[in-house]
Amino acid sequence: MSMHRVLTILGCALTAVLATAWSPAPPTHPVRPPATTVRIHDGAVRGAAHNGYRTFEGILYAAPPVGRLRWEPPRRPAPWPGVRDATRPASACPQSAGEVPGGSTDEDCLHLNVTTPDDARPARPRPVIVWLHGGGFTTGAGSSYDAHRMATRGDVVVVTVNYRLGALGFLAHSALPGSGTFGLADQQAALRWVRAEIRAFGGDARNVTLAGESAGGYSVCAQLASPAAARLFDRAIIESGPCTGRLDRPFAPSSVPLSAARAAGAGLAAKVGCGSAPDVMACLRRVEVSRLLAFQNTDQQPAYTTPLLPLDPATAIAADRFHHVPVLIGNNHDEGNGWAAGIIQAGHPITPDTWPDVVAAFFPSPGQAKAIVREYPVHRTDGGPVFGAVIGDADFACPTTRTDSLLAAHVPLWRYEFADEHAPPLTPGTPPFPLGAPHASELPYLFDLGGRPRDLTAAQHRLAGIMIDYWARFARTADPNGPSTPHWSRQTVLSLAPDHIVPTRTAQPRHHCTFWNALG
Repeated sequence: MSMHRVLTILGCALTAVLATAWSPAPPTHPVRPPATTVRIHDGAVRGAAHNGYRTFEGILYAAPPVGRLRWEPPRRPAPWPGVRDATRPASACPQSAGEVPGGSTDEDCLHLNVTTPDDARPARPRPVIVWLHGGGFTTGAGSSYDAHRMATRGDVVVVTVNYRLGALGFLAHSALPGSGTFGLADQQAALRWVRAEIRAFGGDARNVTLAGESAGGYSVCAQLASPAAARLFDRAIIESGPCTGRLDRPFAPSSVPLSAARAAGAGLAAKVGCGSAPDVMACLRRVEVSRLLAFQNTDQQPAYTTPLLPLDPATAIAADRFHHVPVLIGNNHDEGNGWAAGIIQAGHPITPDTWPDVVAAFFPSPGQAKAIVREYPVHRTDGGPVFGAVIGDADFACPTTRTDSLLAAHVPLWRYEFADEHAPPLTPGTPPFPLGAPHASELPYLFDLGGRPRDLTAAQHRLAGIMIDYWARFARTADPNGPSTPHWSRQTVLSLAPDHIVPTRTAQPRHHCTFWNALG
């Protein structure tokens, strides 16, 4: 196995470790909150009333993709009689253990969760934020994101979504319509559900913001580029999922051509014993979920050159072939530090002696590797932060800058950089160096991950409130600015940290983007 593959797997393993921060907290009291019932087209759902907000969890938005419906586009669910319980989360989509304790093998997973302010009603609807979780297209669940602070402070309705993951969400085969994009099709089905049903929960079906982080952020990019998503959402928020992601920058999400996805699908079919079957798809539909999870590739990406995603999102945006909606986009100051720390802790020290080989593993071109070593020199004790800067700049900060410039030529756009150097850690233990504001560290400022409020300082609580204000105002009016927050100009990058919320002219000098643009 190549060093590149080893380090990529280590990075993915760290992502799984990071996901433990999302694990739901154990119940602290046995008393169930009062019930609240809403009727939608498919039937009635009974949610829970809390202090200032209501939740409706595990609402079916598509038929269970099981049996013959495995690897089929999402279908409308069958109506149900009576009142369906919506007071607890439904199963996560199939995935290995990590963010979801013990993992999941339940394919009946196409559910969503609604959090709504207590006084939101159809007569006075609130803006809607639809949240797509991250997790590398292999892990994650909508129920991991407790959105009550966003809903109550922001006065918005928040919908968090499950979508098919891994091979079950992105398998491609020549005999399979919809190849490589089933997970994206699920997201579109959820958006159609929102347009049709959210008014019953007090949401404004004519004002829907599609938002996500990491793979969820890249999913927003894919929906911007998908003709099938036309008129399904009105604004977009992209966190740490730049639309210009590339396969040769493996830590950020990206997409693959259908031909590559089909080759990966043929490989999976062979591994599970279906490669030479007379009907490969019929054979694959009989394979146990646990076996598919065991043999699927570590890396998963949506496929383009497909009906749902004709072009790679980067190509679509550069060609102005995307849905023109206002965009709020950003990244974290130290995106790569979590991966760099995990790789060091896994036994790969970064020293002046090992640094050239590590760089060459990720950038096999000798000219590129030498240029990166010169641009990012490692000294005796700074190997971890330097490696983190390379990952962060190459995979996130500079692609976000590129995405920013492409989108801003056509739509209103606001750019931020989350820069709290003391952001609360998402994992236990002491890292080999201070992580600053790594990948996903902004999420606890917007959500209670796994229902667990993070231990924020008073200044960090203020920052969390300001971020929610910005996000919610953007969802309401397509402009994040308001009387209670520092002004955010479209010509600047807004740096978000507890001790300073200030505009900067550009993120490029700090993140060596001129260098990466020249490197290609």
